[in-house]
Formats: sequence, C-alpha cells, structure tokens
Amino acid sequence: MTAPHQQYTGPYQQYVYAYPHKTAYRPLSPRPPLRDVWAAQDRSALFLYLHVPLCEMRCGFCNLFTRTGASEEFTGAYLDALERQAAAVTSALGDAAFATVAFGGGTPTYLTAPELERLCDISARLAPLGSVPFGVETSPATATADRLTVLRERGTTRISIGVQSFLDVEARAAGRPQRRVEVEAALERIRRAGFPTLNIDLIYGIDGQTAATWLHSLDAALAWRPEELYLYPLYIRPLTGLARRETDWDDQRIRLYRLGRDHLLASGYEQVSMRMFRRPPDEQPAPHSTSGPAYCCQTDGMVGLGCGARSYTSDLHYSFEYAVGTRHVRAILDDYLRETDFATARVGFTLTGDERRRRHLIQSLLQAEGLDRIAYRERFHTDVTADFDLTAFADRGWLEQTPSSLRLTPDGLAHSDALGPALFSPRVQALMASYTPR
Repeated sequence: MTAPHQQYTGPYQQYVYAYPHKTAYRPLSPRPPLRDVWAAQDRSALFLYLHVPLCEMRCGFCNLFTRTGASEEFTGAYLDALERQAAAVTSALGDAAFATVAFGGGTPTYLTAPELERLCDISARLAPLGSVPFGVETSPATATADRLTVLRERGTTRISIGVQSFLDVEARAAGRPQRRVEVEAALERIRRAGFPTLNIDLIYGIDGQTAATWLHSLDAALAWRPEELYLYPLYIRPLTGLARRETDWDDQRIRLYRLGRDHLLASGYEQVSMRMFRRPPDEQPAPHSTSGPAYCCQTDGMVGLGCGARSYTSDLHYSFEYAVGTRHVRAILDDYLRETDFATARVGFTLTGDERRRRHLIQSLLQAEGLDRIAYRERFHTDVTADFDLTAFADRGWLEQTPSSLRLTPDGLAHSDALGPALFSPRVQALMASYTPR
C-alpha cells in the first residue's frame, strides 16, 4: 500500500489533465516501432487527437507547446509533415476504430479555411468525421465565419473558445489583449453556425480581479447558455509571459473558485470536475447521432498526431520532445517539418503495474462521479484501498467512501490541484523534478 507522496503546501500545485506529465518523459532507447507498440492493444475505441502548435499570440499564462507568427509556407510544411505522420501511424495501427476526435493546440483555427479542410482530410484517413464526437478549440480572433463553416460541414460537434475574461482590462492583465466586442462577435458566429456544444473557458485569479468582476464574466458567459463551461485557476509558470510576477494569491483563487462553482450550480449546471461544468442533458439539444463505442479515458488508448501531441497505450505514453521557450519550441518544430520517418516512438514513459493502477485512480478520482471500486477490482484484481492509503485525504474531509465507490467531497474537488499531484509516484516526482525547463 502506498500513501500520498508529498506534503500539502496549498491548493494549487499542478493541473493534472494526464498522468504522467510530459516532463516525466525521457528519450526511448531503442526507439520501439509503433507497429509493435500497438500490436497487443485494444484498438476498438481510440481517441484521435491532432495538434496544431500555432497561435496568433502567446497568452501571458500559456506554457503550451506552441509558436506564433507562422507563415503560410510554415503551415503548409506542417500539414505536409502531419500527413506523413498520419500515413505511418495508419500503417502501424492496422485495424483500429476511433470513438472521438479532437483538434487542439495551440489554436487549430489559426489555420485558414482551406488549411482546415486539409486538416480534416488528414484526420479522416483514420477516423470517420461526422459519425463520432468531434471537438475543436478556437479563439475569438480566429473564429471566423469561413473557418466555422468548414468545421460545421465536416461534422464538428463541440467548439471550445478561450475567453478567459469578458473585461478588457482583465484580459490584458492575463497577457491576452482582446476586446469584449470581438469576443461577443465570435460567440455570435459560433452560435449561428449551429454546433451542438459550445464550451467557454474562463480564468480566475487574474491580477485586479474581484468577486464582482468574476461574477460579471460568469454572467456574460451564461448569457450565451453554453452547454459547457470550464473555470481555470490562473497559474504562473516558468518561461511564460507572467512568470516574473511574484505573489501568493491562493486565498483569492479558492474564494473565486467557490464563488464561480456555486454560481454555476445555482444556474442549473452540473459539476463534472473541478474545472468542468455542463448543462444537464434535459436542457441540452438532442444529442449528435454517433455510432460506435464510447471512449473511456481510464482504459482506452489515444493516438496523437502533430509535434506536440501525446499518444498512449496501456503501458507506454509517448510523444516528441517538449519545450515552452520560443527558441526550443521552434527548433523542435523545425526538426518535425524535416522528418520523414514517423514509424517509431521517440520520447516517452513506460507504465509499470503500479503506475497503471495509479493512473486509473487519478483519472477517476478527479472526476465528480469518482472511482468505481467494482470496475477497479475487475481490472486490477485488488481493491483500490489495498493499493493506496488515502486516509490523509479522508481525514481532511476531501474523500468519502462507500463499498462501491470513492468520491471527492465538494472541498476535495476544490483541492484537486493538490490532491492529484500528491498521488504521483516517487518515480514520476523524481523525473519531473530533474527535468530542465526549456
């Protein structure tokens, strides 16, 4: 039995959207052929992710693998490389089916409408767009009518737009100079295009933000009746535009989080995780007609295409090199553009039995519905409480247990960004600590 690895030092340690983080990846030697990596895997319900590492600007809080100012020549070369990679991955996968598709970044709609058509064509080589859930990220400046028309005609079911704040002064403070009039115009175009699901991202903890201004942004977003809302705490990370700011504002962030959570719950939204809120199904449009099995993040694999995309099987997570700093990002991208052999995995992390159980725990527990103990036992032939000592979380009032489930309390969900990292293994903690940011 293992206990949480680190002491609690505050509610905001790290956003855990995948385990392990890329900073725990290391070069694989020898590089395993993708055909061997996927040979013994269940390929009946995969997630296809296409990464476009391009943005019109880099936000002050952003530590994503992305670059700005790409020329038409560069985007064409990137799509050429993406097409070569798709061909190699298709050959390696053999008979595979995809349950969901997403374009992320960066900002996929940085691409022009014809380039988005080509991106959809590349994706369609692997997954049948229009018959599975298909999400695309966008920004106010790039959500133009011609781009949205392409995406709607190609079967996009979910559009996610990063607004962050409906107040111009707060957007500038977060290093994202934009005007509310542009945001509202983009939302109008998205709604007019008729996507089944609209998601709006907002950020709390911005310098100068108050309870009143936070509620103002929340109400401005709610006026559009989005099917989903994500509320993100502001993080200030190394090598980002806001990294020079030195302050401790945990109390402010958690107050604003609770205010936002309660406001959305009172407005009829359901909480899915610390960040995600959605309108209940009976208030949403009729679901998009899809075929095939549903995707499960705990058990099903992911195929990532693009220089910043990760892929994962049950025992190997892999990607390309990772960086945040402009010079290093551009060097990695230049190598990607020149690459002609995409048939092997280069950088990654091999999951032991303990790491697979740990990943299942983290991916389940950080969702509001919690962990199904029966499903865990069927998969790993043991009870989760025999594998992990979660007493410290229960003692803090973060965890409630029943014979069939483990579920975070409302206060536990509020502390997801502390609880998740505390469950990282000593091995992952050490690899992340020894990673040199670039």
